[in-house]
Parts: sequence; C-alpha cells; structure tokens
Amino acid sequence: MQFIRQTFESFRFAWQALRSNLLRTTLSLLGVTIGIFAIIAVFTLVDSLERNIKDSLSFIGDKVVYVEKWPWSFGGEYQWWKYFQRPEPSMNEYKFLAERLETAQAVVALDFKGRVTIKQGNNSMSSLIQGTTFDYNKISDVPIEQGRYFTQQEIDNARNVAIIGSDVADNLFPGQEPVGQSFKLNGLNYVVIGVQERKGESILNVGGNPDIKCLIPIGAFAKMFHSINPSISIAIKGYDDDQGLLELESEIRGLMRTRRGVRPTQDDNFAINRPEALAQAIGGIFGVLTVAGWVIGGFSILIGGFGIANIMFVSVRERTNIIGIQKSLGAKNYFILFQFLFEAVLLSLVGGLAGIFFVYLLSFMNLGSLDLQLTASNIILGLGVSSVIGILSGIIPAFSAARMDPVIAIRAK
Repeated sequence: MQFIRQTFESFRFAWQALRSNLLRTTLSLLGVTIGIFAIIAVFTLVDSLERNIKDSLSFIGDKVVYVEKWPWSFGGEYQWWKYFQRPEPSMNEYKFLAERLETAQAVVALDFKGRVTIKQGNNSMSSLIQGTTFDYNKISDVPIEQGRYFTQQEIDNARNVAIIGSDVADNLFPGQEPVGQSFKLNGLNYVVIGVQERKGESILNVGGNPDIKCLIPIGAFAKMFHSINPSISIAIKGYDDDQGLLELESEIRGLMRTRRGVRPTQDDNFAINRPEALAQAIGGIFGVLTVAGWVIGGFSILIGGFGIANIMFVSVRERTNIIGIQKSLGAKNYFILFQFLFEAVLLSLVGGLAGIFFVYLLSFMNLGSLDLQLTASNIILGLGVSSVIGILSGIIPAFSAARMDPVIAIRAK
C-alpha cells in the first residue's frame, strides 16, 4: 500500500515539475515529437501501401500462376529479344492443360482489350473488356452485387452476356437497374447479367480496375477481337497444401514443354509468372522505406533523448534541497529514483503522443487512392519507443538523485 502511495506521489511530483517549467518542457520534447512522428508516419504509410497493394493483388488471385509469353520483370536485364520469338499461349494449350493438370484447382483462359468504347443510348464510356472462361471466379475475386455469375452454357456457347463493373453500371445505366438491360460493344448487343461490387481507387490495379471492366465469355471476345487463333494468358490456381506451388509449377513446365516439343537442352519458350513475385519486389521497397524511417526518426529521437537527459540533470540540481528534505523525512532511494524516472518517461510520452497525434491528423489528408490509417499496433509502437527513450534518458539523472547524501543535499544552494 505504501509503495502504491509513493508511486502516486512520484507521478504527482513529476507532473508538477513539468507544469512549472512549461517552456523548457515544450522545447525538450520537440525532438521526441519529431522522431516519433517520422517513424510512425513512415510505418503508417508502408502499412497503408501494403494493404492497398494486397487488395489489388486479390483480384488476380491467391496461389495462382500465369502461363504467358512475356515474363514479369522486377529488375535486372530484360532479354526481350529472346522472349519476342516465343509463341503466344493458345486456346488449344489452355484445353491441353485443363484436361491434364492434376495439381490444379482451376485452369482459366484470359484475354484483354483496353479502351474499348461501350454505349447504351446516349451514354458511353471507355471500358476494359476481359474475355474469360467459366472458372474465373475460382482464381480471382468476383464479388457480385447485383445479378449472377456466368453459367457453363453461356461460356461454352459464347453468348453475348456480360458482368460489368460499378462505374460501367453508373455511366451506362444512371438511376436504373442494369441487370437484364443491354449495351453496345463493337456494334453488338450484350445483356448485363451481373454487376460487381465497387472496389474504388487503387494504387496498383493489377489486371485492370474491376470498376471499369466488362467480363464476357472468351469465345465472344475472340469473335470480336481476333480473326484467327487468339493469344491469351492461362491462369492456374494451385492447392493450399502445395507449398510454394512447386508441384504445380513443375507439372505445368513438363506439360508445356511436351506440348511445344521443347528439347531437354533447350530453355523454356514460355513464362510462368507469379503475382507474389510482384508483392516480394514491392516488399523490398517497403523494407527500404522502413529502414529510412527508423534512421530519420532515430536521429530526431536521439537528439530528443539528450534534451530530456539534460533537462533532468538541471531538474535534479534545482531540487537538490527538496531531495535532501525528502530523504531526511524517511523517503527511500527508490522513491527518489521513481520520482525523476517518471518525470523523464512522462516527458517522453507527452512528446510521443504529440507525434502520434500529428500522424493522426495526416491520415485525414486526401492522398487520392491511398487511404492512410493509423493502426493500434503503430500507436503502441510509438508509445513503447517513447517510454524506452524516457527510461534511457532519465535513468542516470534519477540514479544520481537517489544516491545523494541527505545532509549534503540539504546544505546545497
């Protein structure tokens, strides 16, 4: 009980000391405020970017690989002259893989055409047209807000039906129910069977923004945009127990090399692309940003820590007589120690809270597609770093105060 009372007294002494020297307190916590702001702002930015990019990658699928002509490049030399000579993946190869792959949940053929004008009455807009096969919703997120998904018969018969994005629905059918209505695409009527949920703006719209996209059967797509055999991407989803999709990739490589007659001494004439490679490349950039935030914020916090330590030494010297009186009245060394240590920690926490508050204000700024969110983990991190800085800055002055001889301290001027 006595310990709790003395601890409370230590907090009260610390608070009174900070209030009595408001200007000095404010100046000393600026370094901690700037440091915590720099670190938490960078962490908040990185977390928000990662969340935004993961949301974008969800639309190209999890545990999915893409068989294509061109490899995705994330640095290093890009040998385009070798890739240029490769054949395009074809519908026959898609069917070949769909029939034979044993380590795949779904195999899908995809093709795209951007900036295609679609019309409905006097309304028109530029849209991204994507042709796909039936299992597309197994490899990618297709949240249907209104209507339904394709049927197998619609895909097999290449019917003129479409699942449209929310922006397409708003532009072509303002104030109307889109499902069941038709629009013009390359002079042909397409009936809307479904509308996707709004995704909103995103920094990384991999595979195209679903809000401006029209999904149609790949057979209908080929009739409009390809006179001969279309060039496609083949998306293949693996099983969860296939760690790293190594079995799936090995089986794909073997089947594709067999199908194309690639000799054992020859390199692959196709690319197996992975979305997670993109995430890893971006993660490397995030790692650099995080280190930069720690370095920049660390210097500011270091300066702030020295400032707090200096203020604490001054505070100890100013209150030497009071320390002597407290010790002569029976105050224990730990009471004096806690008194000054709590003052340093409280000072540092106030600076940290100020830095976190400025990051919170920053989260209200309009940064376009980037939605900044200050998370609880970053708040706890900021408070934790502030507390550690306070302890390290105040421990030596607190020890020096606790070890004073009461007789000498009372006589001090």
